[in-house]
Amino acid sequence: MSGKGNPGLVAALTVAATLGGLLFGYDTAVISGVTDAITHNFVLPRHLAENQANILSGLAISMALLGCVIGAGVAGPLSTKIGRKGGLIIAGVLFFLSSLGAAYPEFFWSIFGGTGYHALPAFVGYRLLAGMAIGMASMLAPMYIAEVAPPASRGMLVTFQQIAIVVGITLVYFVNWAIQTGHTRDYLMTTAWRHMLASAAIPAALLIIFMTMVPETPRFLVLKDRDAEALGLLKRLVGESEAQSTLQQIKGTLVEHTRPVLSFGWLVLIVGIMLSIFQQVVGINAVLYYAPHMFENMGASTTQALWDSAIYSGVTMTVFTLIATFTVDRIGRKPLLVAGALIMAVAMIFLGILFDRHLAAATAGQAGGSAGSSYIALGAVVVYILGFSFSWGPVVWVMLSEIFPNSIRGKAMSIAVAAQWIMNFVVSTTFPIMDGNSYLNAQFNHGFAYWVYGACAVLAALFVIRFVPETKGRPLESIQELWHPGGSDARLVSPPAAGQ
Repeated sequence: MSGKGNPGLVAALTVAATLGGLLFGYDTAVISGVTDAITHNFVLPRHLAENQANILSGLAISMALLGCVIGAGVAGPLSTKIGRKGGLIIAGVLFFLSSLGAAYPEFFWSIFGGTGYHALPAFVGYRLLAGMAIGMASMLAPMYIAEVAPPASRGMLVTFQQIAIVVGITLVYFVNWAIQTGHTRDYLMTTAWRHMLASAAIPAALLIIFMTMVPETPRFLVLKDRDAEALGLLKRLVGESEAQSTLQQIKGTLVEHTRPVLSFGWLVLIVGIMLSIFQQVVGINAVLYYAPHMFENMGASTTQALWDSAIYSGVTMTVFTLIATFTVDRIGRKPLLVAGALIMAVAMIFLGILFDRHLAAATAGQAGGSAGSSYIALGAVVVYILGFSFSWGPVVWVMLSEIFPNSIRGKAMSIAVAAQWIMNFVVSTTFPIMDGNSYLNAQFNHGFAYWVYGACAVLAALFVIRFVPETKGRPLESIQELWHPGGSDARLVSPPAAGQ
């Protein structure tokens, strides 16, 4: 047995867990190709008033985000009760069932007379299940990776989760484009939307298969008093020479097995929650969800807009997330978060100015028409995605997987990830409100939302500088010392401010 462990095994376990991230991205973005079909099949036949129809369409399309909150909330207790591996298997089953169910909601619902547009309750229910699976995977996959990874490479390996997410997003853009290409709109409304949703069942099946083949994490095994199994696994992961000492460190931090979530004070929980909130309020999902509309405004067809979204948004996210993979354990977490926040702030503020001046001038018929302004706006969006992709996209998941002490990790991470999905829902629903407000448009010409996101990015940078500790290279068992030196003592005190 090598004294340095088995890097191949660590890599294999990481790849297996990142299938949860791939499904996270895939199932989140697949809805972008079927929004018109949902309205066409489930809403328009009801002949509702315009406002009622819009509300119903919005609920049907966004229901997965509410499911994400539920999934993230239950993932923590589930990870403590049945394990990280078991939780990911359950998430895979929910992914599989919800993908096929949303594609063919009439299959079971027809027993109750729910065919055609009457199958909307079943569709909404399946999308809620999909969201629960996304919420569970968004927490459990990085937790699993962090708990099997050696400290020196933990940051790099956890960023694979974000790579898998953006690969899933990019992949589904191309899948939706391929399904739509060469067919009429009628075919898209009747058949193609089903194929798009059902396609997620393939990676879901792979997640189930792969997770049945991997072991539980050493920390969960110790949590359940399975020390011999934990020691055997640690010997394979970190080597004979470090296995015993690592086991003792784990046991030392889990001496009480689990503690109340506030055992280490408020600061650690607030930092986790605020990292999640800032990851969303910088506006990433508003930018990604509405990027196709920008391409359409530039004159592209719907099919071409999906292709352009895959190329400009998806590929940019993938490439620059890879940069984070190779820098997060060298440069550190804090420098990447601060740099990314400042780049996003500049891009968003510039985009707000561009809407306020250049697009207003184009609307008034002045020189510098809309085409040139649109391409400049596209460049600002790409810079923004670049800034997010090497920093707040992957690094927040690294931080959430490692900043919480062992004895509260499941509960605390569940709360932080639930907060992230709540803010995802808030940002996704408030963007069209801000962008469609006549008073704000009279003052800022559709630029107000981008000013807001830019300001939030500045606040995110300031928050990281003041409150977020650097965790690069620290064993998970020493993380609690950042919040309370000598944290294994049962008499806990308030944690020091970051940096002390």
